[in-house]
This record gives sequence, structure tokens and C-alpha cells, in this order.
Amino acid sequence: MGGMTDEQSWQSPSGARPAEPAPAPAQPPYGQAPYGQAPYGQAPYGQAPYGQAPYGQAPYGQAPYGQPQYGQAPYGQQPAWTPPPKPGLIPLRPLSFGTLLGAPFQVLRRNPKATFGSALIVQSLSVLVSLLVLGPATFIALDRIESASAAEREAVTAGSTAAILLAALIPVVFTILTSALLQGVIVLEVARATLGEKQRLSTLWKTAARRIWPLLGWMGLLILGYALGIAVAVGIVIVLAVQGPSWLGATIGVGILLGLGLVVLFVWLTVKTSLVPCLIVLERQGVTAAIGRSWTLTRGYFWKTFGVQFLVAFIVNAVSQIVTLPVSLVYGFAATFIDPNNVLGTVGPAIASYLLLMLVTLIIGSIAIVAQSATVALIYIDLRMRKEGLDLELMRFVEARELGDSDAQDPYLLPRGTAAAA
Repeated sequence: MGGMTDEQSWQSPSGARPAEPAPAPAQPPYGQAPYGQAPYGQAPYGQAPYGQAPYGQAPYGQAPYGQPQYGQAPYGQQPAWTPPPKPGLIPLRPLSFGTLLGAPFQVLRRNPKATFGSALIVQSLSVLVSLLVLGPATFIALDRIESASAAEREAVTAGSTAAILLAALIPVVFTILTSALLQGVIVLEVARATLGEKQRLSTLWKTAARRIWPLLGWMGLLILGYALGIAVAVGIVIVLAVQGPSWLGATIGVGILLGLGLVVLFVWLTVKTSLVPCLIVLERQGVTAAIGRSWTLTRGYFWKTFGVQFLVAFIVNAVSQIVTLPVSLVYGFAATFIDPNNVLGTVGPAIASYLLLMLVTLIIGSIAIVAQSATVALIYIDLRMRKEGLDLELMRFVEARELGDSDAQDPYLLPRGTAAAA
């Protein structure tokens, strides 16, 4: 048998050729990763690329889907309540009954020089004018009566009494003038303290003095109205009294009813027009316009306005009685305590105790005036917040001031053409 050549190979008995070896895997083109490996910069299947969080996980620094970011309330929950801003005396929102009762006394603490100091000056000047005018007038009148003869004594007594009454008008007019100015000063202080400002005493008085004539006009109109009501009631009683003794019962009954009616009428008118000084000073309204606007603002809030003013007056009067009662008792027993041996006589201790009582009365009276005037100003601000959204205007003003805007309009002024709230 001949031998097999190199081109011949052994075959299996079935005649099939043996399997050829598998070819080597082809190399990927340049720049591509081998099979089963992710290209550079891409993550394998099921893994997130570098720098990205896997599916279902949030990237670093971000909350997962459905979870709140930092500082945000969880889904389905309301954000936490934040109180309204309070840049100064009161929060910039409609005021509660308790705030209206407490804030007037905080006015004294925030700026005592401008508030208590102003009231003390006014009270002291009123007392001084009364002493300087009424003292000599009364002394001269009594001296004339004592020196008059029996035939002329009746006429001299009538003339001296008239002179004392005329002299008393001077301190009354002075008190009305200074009280009107003082009320304007306290209103301005409360309005600016609400915005977080603290005014100097001189600044407040200069600003209030610009509105002195409307304030005096309002005070004069108020006094005239009260006097007219009393005169009408007294005239009716006099007419009934001169009808004879048979009309005595009717006269007394009508007099009582008229007195009660006047009290109710005066209280009602006082409450309805109590905001007039605030409107004259802060909104620069005239007397007639201020009366109408005060009537409108208090509509629907009569009892709240009356209740707050009544309670503040009651608190002040109660404290006044508690403080002055011991001083009054000391005044009654001054001679015994100060001069038990009666060396100085009765005049010296009486004068000393009277001066002490007057000083305490001046202090308590000054506190009362500030508290009651501040109460009216706070009621005015509260009613404008409720009816006209003044709290929003105050917030805008405070924000503009903090940003350095010195041209921001006074928030208490009404825009031109704006009607009063119903």
C-alpha cells in the first residue's frame, strides 16, 4: 500500500470530516470596548453611569422622588404656621381683644419721654394756669365781698361770682387746646410705633401742631354739642317746674328720664365719633369728613369699640383709686403725722400733704390720658386692618423702608379718590 500524502487526512469510519477549530473572536474596532464591557463613561446594564444615581435613587444632594426637599413640608402636610410680622408695638394683623387692652400700656414703656412726658407737661401746665388765674381772681372776689357794705353785698357777690366764672374760662380754654394737641401727639406715637419707629418729643409736637386747627374745631364742636344737649334738657325741666306744685312729680320723672337719655346719647355719640382725632392727624381729614369716616369705620363694631374703651377707662380709674386712696388718708391725718406737737400749726402740714396728693394725681392723670388716647389710636388701626387691609400697606411700607426706599408713601394716608370702607 502506498503511504498517505500531506493533503490526505484520516477520516472517521462514518466518512464525516472532523470539526474545524472555532475561529478566534474578532477584535472590536479601535475605541470600542470588548463584548460584555461597557464603553468608557457608561455603566453596565443595571448600573447607573458614573456621577448618576441608580434607578430609584436620587442623586447626591437631592431628595428621592416623592420626598420633600430640605425646608419643605412632607407631601400631604401643610407648611408650619408662621406668625405675622411685628416690627413694632403690635403684630401687623387684625388685633385681638386682649391686644387692644394690653397694647395701650405698652406705649408708655416704649417711649415714656414722648408719651408720659408730654402728658405730664400738659397736666402740670393746666394746673399751673388754673392756680395763677383762679387763685388771684378768687382772692380778690372774696375780699370784695367781705369789704362790701350790707346794702351792696348782694350786688357785689353776684359780680364777684361772675368774675370767678369768667376767670375759670381761661384755664378751660387752655386745657382744651393742650388736650387736643396731646391727643394728636399720642395718636402719632402709636401710629409710628406700629411701624417700629421711635419719634422724639419735639418731632411729635411739631407734627401734631400742623393739625391744631382741625383738632380745636372738633373739640369745640364736641363741647358745643354736649352743652346744647344739656341746655335743652334743663330748659324742659324748668318749663315743667314753673307750672306749679302739681307738676312736681312729672318734673322729677321727666328730669330723670332726660338725664338717662342724655347719658345714653352722649356715650353713643362719643363712641361713634371717637376716631375723629386719628383721622384728622393721620389721614389729614377735615372735621366734617373725619366725622363721617369715623361713623363709617365704627359701623358694625360699636360694641367692641365701646367695650375696649370702657374697660381701659375702668382699669385706669381702678388703679387711680387704689394709688390715691392711701395718699388721701395721709392728707387727712397729715397734721398728726408731720407735726404732732403743732409747732408749725395746721397750714404747713396741710400744704405739704396737698402738694403730695396733687403730684400723685398728676402722675395718675398723665398715665390715664396716654392709655385712653392710645386705645383710640389702636382701635382705629384695627378697624382699618379689618375693613381696608391696612396691615398689607403697613407690611409694604416696612419692607420698602428696609430696602432703603425713603420715598415710600405714608401708609396711613388714603389714596386720592378712595372711598371709605363700608
